Amino acid sequence: MTTLLETHHLVKHFHGVQAVDGVDLAIPTGCCFGLLGPNGAGKTTTVEMLEGIQKPTSGQIRYQGEPLGPRFRQDIGIMFQSTALQDHITGRENLRMFGHFYPRTLPIAELADTCALDEFIDRDTRKLSGGQRQRLLLAIALVNDPELLFLDEPTTGLDPQARRNFWELIHRIKARGKTVLLTTHYMEEAYHLCDEIAIMDHGRIIAQGSPRDLLAAHFDDVVLQLPLADFPDPTPLASHTVIQGRDTVEILTRDVNAAIAELLARNLSLARLQIRPRTLEDLFLELTGRELRS
Repeated sequence: MTTLLETHHLVKHFHGVQAVDGVDLAIPTGCCFGLLGPNGAGKTTTVEMLEGIQKPTSGQIRYQGEPLGPRFRQDIGIMFQSTALQDHITGRENLRMFGHFYPRTLPIAELADTCALDEFIDRDTRKLSGGQRQRLLLAIALVNDPELLFLDEPTTGLDPQARRNFWELIHRIKARGKTVLLTTHYMEEAYHLCDEIAIMDHGRIIAQGSPRDLLAAHFDDVVLQLPLADFPDPTPLASHTVIQGRDTVEILTRDVNAAIAELLARNLSLARLQIRPRTLEDLFLELTGRELRS
């Protein structure tokens, strides 16, 4: 695959704090690339440098092999986590207004079709639901037909149905050969949408690859989960790791049959037992820790 956007030893300092510490990335054309990390990991600063909003302290960013310049600014679309829409005008009028900022734009009818805006495009933006607002903001980010689309926490605050609908819109955009750079705290979203992810912590990339490859590289076990009420004394099991949560107990095991046999030997009820594969959330917590970040 051709590399569309790349960084070489990207560094950013803020008043003596090194927020980004030597990040190297290569984002292929036509992929959805996810940048993940806990609060304070440096991912927001990294994305803002990639967008051209922040200047690096040192290092290089190249778009199609060249430093960021006027062509890059015309070729990208950005959907910020929080964007103020002009009140008292319609979605159509918002699209027309943002379209005037670019020499080339997509027809409003095409944007409406891509982002499923037809039923509310002529409605005052104050009267839009959360999901409708996000779809309109996505259309605004696409108004200049960008080659590279930045999506910063695009489904925060959406209900599960609206989130799934938004995912389908991203798949449509990818199907047109566009490149997407996504930040999200929803691990299921990253697994569903991203061809490749990079996990950041303390300003560095600590893991990178496809979601499936990363899970295969880090885990060779599965998770058995029981309510804490059904396993009130979660003492260790032979050859299995037991993790007690607030309401549940998780047993990490390579041998499901042996773990179940030991639970039965303790006369525990398995009526509410759940067995699941490892997920990106497991990987995220293993690599970045479980402590609360401010």
